[in-house]
Amino acid sequence: VQLQAYGGGLVQAGAYLRLSCAASGNNFDSYAVGWFRQAPGKEREFVAAINWRGDRTLYVDSVKGRFTISRDNAKNSVYLQMDDLEPEDTAVYYCGAVRFGGLPDRVRTAGEYRYWGQGTLVTVSS
Repeated sequence: VQLQAYGGGLVQAGAYLRLSCAASGNNFDSYAVGWFRQAPGKEREFVAAINWRGDRTLYVDSVKGRFTISRDNAKNSVYLQMDDLEPEDTAVYYCGAVRFGGLPDRVRTAGEYRYWGQGTLVTVSS
């Protein structure tokens, strides 16, 4: 599975962005997908994850109510709708894929992911 993340940009606080993670390869619909972010000088941080079927999601507390993860398996794509952006959301955002049957809490750990896309930069100005 190859992943490509895109959709980042420079926005003002309170604005929105939608990130996309496009996949190529076989059986993408059997993978859970997670979004992570990495700010300068910080470790990669879990943001959100969605199971293979798209009916279960997990979020880090800091984005609950503002970010929504979704997927369209027919388009081999996963999305991260980010509303009410804050300067603290500034980071490079990465999508990753891992073969989990469900959505265990391990999806919050970057080391569990087998495939990664290149990052897309999100910058939120105050």
